[in-house]
Amino acid sequence: MGARTWISSWPVYRQLTGGDPLGRGEAAKSRDTRLLRARTRTADKVVKSVCPYCAVGCGQDVYVQDGRVTQIEGDRDSPVSRGRLCPKGAASLQLTTGPAREHRVRYRRPHGTDWEELDLDTAMDMIADRVIAARREGWQWEQNGLRTRRTLRFASLGGATLDNEENYLIKKLFTALGAVQIENQARI
Repeated sequence: MGARTWISSWPVYRQLTGGDPLGRGEAAKSRDTRLLRARTRTADKVVKSVCPYCAVGCGQDVYVQDGRVTQIEGDRDSPVSRGRLCPKGAASLQLTTGPAREHRVRYRRPHGTDWEELDLDTAMDMIADRVIAARREGWQWEQNGLRTRRTLRFASLGGATLDNEENYLIKKLFTALGAVQIENQARI
């Protein structure tokens, strides 16, 4: 390779002599960079979503190919984040595809010393049965002559990762179940 060819392949030379004086486009690209293709090009569809990590609610574009999530990026149309994600939000692909993702529940029975693994359907059925039983056993129609129609046997503590709509639905659910202790961690 001659000296002239070597110098012309240098990014600063291309930046100063070409049409990219700020070095943000072609001047900054190497031969290998020009061959790269975006991981999002092969996606079948893009689904709009919201980052699950905090209460900010940054918009995400979720790229799906053959029914599997292949990439998650910031949603440029989001008025909240305008296409930007924090490091946790940018790494949220691991929530769907990471090897650490759990598909089972670890459960320790009352007075037990060992954990056992349950499938999600079994765990959800156990929760539903316990809510129904707690409501049935602890229902108060009245107290001290005043109508209450409530239960004090369970409560709800929401998290800051839920958006307003999710918190609204949880509040409606627990109110309909008769719970009166309904709070959110984001407000505490």
